[in-house]
Amino acid sequence: MTISVRGVVARAKGEPVEIMQITVPDPGPGEALVRVQACGVCHTDLHYREGGIGDDFPYLLGHEAAGVVEAAGDDVTEVRPGDFVILNWRAVCGNCRACARGRPWYCFSTHNAAQKMTLGDGTPLSPALGIGAFAERTLVAAGQCTKVSPGAGAEVAGLLGCGVMAGLGAALNTGGVTRGDTVAVIGCGGVGDAAILGARLAGARTIIGVDIDERKLEWARGFGATHVINSAAADPVAGIRELTGGFGADVVIEAIGRPETYEQAFYARDLAGTVVLVGVPTPEMRLDLPLLDVFGRGGALKSSWYGDCLPSRDFPMLIELYLDGRLPLDKFVSERVSLGDVEEAFAKMTRGEVLRSVVLF
Repeated sequence: MTISVRGVVARAKGEPVEIMQITVPDPGPGEALVRVQACGVCHTDLHYREGGIGDDFPYLLGHEAAGVVEAAGDDVTEVRPGDFVILNWRAVCGNCRACARGRPWYCFSTHNAAQKMTLGDGTPLSPALGIGAFAERTLVAAGQCTKVSPGAGAEVAGLLGCGVMAGLGAALNTGGVTRGDTVAVIGCGGVGDAAILGARLAGARTIIGVDIDERKLEWARGFGATHVINSAAADPVAGIRELTGGFGADVVIEAIGRPETYEQAFYARDLAGTVVLVGVPTPEMRLDLPLLDVFGRGGALKSSWYGDCLPSRDFPMLIELYLDGRLPLDKFVSERVSLGDVEEAFAKMTRGEVLRSVVLF
């Protein structure tokens, strides 16, 4: 049995998205059918539309989502119908070498639903990040569903499905920010501001936001930045050093994904400090650093995959912090839109006018 729902599809590279009828099969073994309630508009969806991630068109876009499980395969034990869940794109296998070493957040065998959602004519769809949540219903692997308290609205909870979790985790998990640290975040969009929020939550004493957009620097202050630097007007490396006693920051988080800003992050950290790359680069980008500087400055150069999060551990905890008033996730929601507004939401995101547009169903 199948159902037909509306979804946002990117049919060809660079072309505007379309709302189309999507055929969704009943869940099979290890799968769950989720009624999507809200889905954030993320840069990753735009990368899919532009062909920056792959060319397996047509894509069913959307991945930063929350909703309610409507049905599950017979062997599914993680969730059951009626559960309020956040969707995640790294369902851990429990068996690979990373999982066996007790590091499931690095799982090398993450999985998605086995069955394909299709267009009405039977053309198989590639769901963005294995989710495809710009649709009224989506089929995912049951392990991609993380049950959380329904007290948090879907438009807020879904943000943990990608960008906000990536930023929070870059600070809390990958960067290991702790009490009294100095932290700099280069790039104050949604991911960068989440990293600032994570650093504040961890007790950092100095948090420096860096961007070229004064509007984004104001957002950074709202999420906990103690200082900001407009890097269009001042050298950010010198500015970060001046604000940290001449030493550089203990942790520098690069939330843009460009060689020039990564180099700034590298030289803006203290000796034996940590650089965390959470911004996503494009395939053609290259980095050129003197190897002696890499050796001589010591410390750690890290990449943060999805904030190195473990959804089953992190999502419920962060939702409880939100419900306790300690994690203002709702401040990331700039506007609430409908499926038909996704293309305009991409334009607003590109112009830097919003932190997150959220599609409500």
